[in-house]
Amino acid sequence: MIYDVVRWEEKAISQAAKRKGVGLKLVNCRRLHFDLSKGRVEEIGEIALQRCVSYFRGLHLTGLLESKGVKVVNDFQSMLVAGNKLFTTLTLINAGVPMPRTMVSFTPEASLEALDELGYPAVLKPTVGSWGRLVSPLNDKESAASIFEHREQMFPLYRVYYLQERVKRPPRDIRTFVIGDRVVAAIYRISQPNDFRTNTARGGRAENCPITKELEDISLRAAKAIGDGIYGIDCMEGPNGLVVHEVNNTIEFKNTVPATGVDIQGLIIDYLLQRSK
Repeated sequence: MIYDVVRWEEKAISQAAKRKGVGLKLVNCRRLHFDLSKGRVEEIGEIALQRCVSYFRGLHLTGLLESKGVKVVNDFQSMLVAGNKLFTTLTLINAGVPMPRTMVSFTPEASLEALDELGYPAVLKPTVGSWGRLVSPLNDKESAASIFEHREQMFPLYRVYYLQERVKRPPRDIRTFVIGDRVVAAIYRISQPNDFRTNTARGGRAENCPITKELEDISLRAAKAIGDGIYGIDCMEGPNGLVVHEVNNTIEFKNTVPATGVDIQGLIIDYLLQRSK
């Protein structure tokens, strides 16, 4: 298991491996360096679970390892797509997975024109990011113009304007956990008062969510579109049914295990064993 920060999840996965009698080597990628001219990466082995918090660190390391013959979960292509909201959206739309209406633009002027077509309220999201950071509600043209002005002073990545309709939903969304071809657990993520974001990292409350046929179907379709692996699929209950709004590549489940009683860490080890055969 490759990591850069030890969280509750990495500890739980390690403990699950010990419980199941599986030898799991823990590798801190911050301490690694690689001679790219060599054919093999001796520090890793034949299969690796990618658990880096840093998307860019994990992405580049995964590409490196795969080039040296290491099987990585999730693989480079899946991580590339799932880690970028624009690439995820294009992939899911092409697969026919229901999503909120989404637009993209590259200047504040074009973004305001897009919002005239999309309508208010809307949401601006960074194409790469997690935990609800830099997700901004756009309630009217004046607030949108002000937010875009701030974004223009930021790193170029944040000047890709990913605009999404504000779906009329309850004060919650749904996170499902897909491991291989199974939806193993689901939670409602209930937002705090006065915050439309539902991320548990921001104080959103996790409650067990029944896995309905509709929820299972849309989650598996989204995961299959990205590729075989381990995912968190974020859905919203819209006026016309469920829509997927994000796919998460390196899942966090600290709040999900007590809410659902599902041994997600153990199921991850089982999946790795299956993939290693």
